[in-house]
Amino acid sequence: MILTMQNTRSIDGVELAARIRHWGRELGFDAIGFADTGLDAAEAELAAWLDAGFHGEMDYMASHGSKRSRPAELVPGTVRIITARMNYLPQALPMDKVLADGALAAISRYALGRDYHKLLRARLQKLAERIAAEIGPFGYRVFTDSAPVLEVALAEKSGLGWRGKHTLLLTREAGSCFFLGEIYTDLPLPTDAPKADHCGTCRACLDICPTQAIVAPYTVDARRCISYLTIELKGAIPAELRPLIGNRVYGCDDCQLACPWNRYAQRSAEADFAVRNGLDTATLVDLFAWTEAEFKARLAGSAIHRIGFERWLRNLAVALGNAPSSPAIIAALEARADHASALVREHVAWALMRHAVR
Repeated sequence: MILTMQNTRSIDGVELAARIRHWGRELGFDAIGFADTGLDAAEAELAAWLDAGFHGEMDYMASHGSKRSRPAELVPGTVRIITARMNYLPQALPMDKVLADGALAAISRYALGRDYHKLLRARLQKLAERIAAEIGPFGYRVFTDSAPVLEVALAEKSGLGWRGKHTLLLTREAGSCFFLGEIYTDLPLPTDAPKADHCGTCRACLDICPTQAIVAPYTVDARRCISYLTIELKGAIPAELRPLIGNRVYGCDDCQLACPWNRYAQRSAEADFAVRNGLDTATLVDLFAWTEAEFKARLAGSAIHRIGFERWLRNLAVALGNAPSSPAIIAALEARADHASALVREHVAWALMRHAVR
């Protein structure tokens, strides 16, 4: 395949794709793939998911029309998508140990370090600039969970892995503990073949989900998902789901922990994904005592910062309500009983009632 550039220079597309993979590895990406823009099946699946109301309050999932599943409508001129994945798993106290200690705060492993959005976008931008330095100007736009993009569908189409029953991308060599990013481009690069599905008859992710949010293989009802409840939901967490959240205060990794393929999950070599503020061993009481100024200062540059202090306290209050009773936990909750936020007060009152009943 020969690509003819605007400057009339001809370049072998296969060779360029190989170079892009090499440059991607130099920039810290663990895999690079190439996909075309055809997402008809994914578009139908998205429409059915939205029609079922499984997106909850995530109105942005429906607000862009077909742009999410038709890349050339989002970025005119797009004919290929360069996909990339980067491992994020940090060296941290194992999540199963955190979940077993109700006094600790369970935070999704991806959120223990720096927010991945800026880091991945910057690396993808560097990759695009490296391509331009080689071939001259070309049309492109980079994305990392920041626009109406069907990231898993594109990654699957480009051969980076297959979509697991928990709806996350899976690979045989690295499980699912990685971030995804894309470069939409007008370069007609050769495409990669999709990988086979290797989930088989396994139901581990469906069976482990604390709230049974995976309502069928490859289908998640976000309204029941702990990641949605602790991150996306802006209001009160439904009372019937609060006891099921346990000590999870930001996200949930249970479906990934249960997945046999994550035996092969790779530790990240990226320093920015290392644990900050001791969040892998932090106690609920200590985090609940933070002032808003401390929250903003300590979590600046973290994905957690985006939910804001009010929802942070809401989540911690629920976890404290589920924690083993102790004088320290009761005192921590009582100290926030008259908080200025009605949302916080509601969840603190629920937590105190839980301990009173016990």
